[in-house]
Amino acid sequence: MIRVLIVCLGNICRSPMAENVLRHLVAEAGLSAQISVDSAGTANYHVGELAHKRTRGLLADHAIPYSGTARQLTKDDLASFDYVLAMDADNLTDVQRLRSAHTRAKIGLFLDDAYQASLVDVRYVPDPYYTDRYEETFELVMKGSRAFLERLRRDHQL
Repeated sequence: MIRVLIVCLGNICRSPMAENVLRHLVAEAGLSAQISVDSAGTANYHVGELAHKRTRGLLADHAIPYSGTARQLTKDDLASFDYVLAMDADNLTDVQRLRSAHTRAKIGLFLDDAYQASLVDVRYVPDPYYTDRYEETFELVMKGSRAFLERLRRDHQL
């Protein structure tokens, strides 16, 4: 099982959106038995809460099932997940601070694959909690999810 963790600040907007989008794409590809997807936040602001209502609304508008509640990233996550993908530079720095000798995860930015494939011209997914640009975030998440899934398929011969 390939385990993927997507990380943002509070785990109520970007990362749960990406978690559910990627999980949906994985299911559509018939790869749910090979790939699992989760999300977490670097801060504990919203632990136990559902994703933001705009995030849930966009997922519903696109017929993408939603599940999950906010949780905080732990050192154990870096030892148990294969990939940890951060939404922006601050999130990436916070993830890297948790690195230890037990870290096995490949750590990177969520949009790396989409950026390298010239599908997007930005490296970071902006936080819609502060910008209120949920539709823009959703489009970036879709492109990033598709590109990352292609990478998994290629690298793991799926």
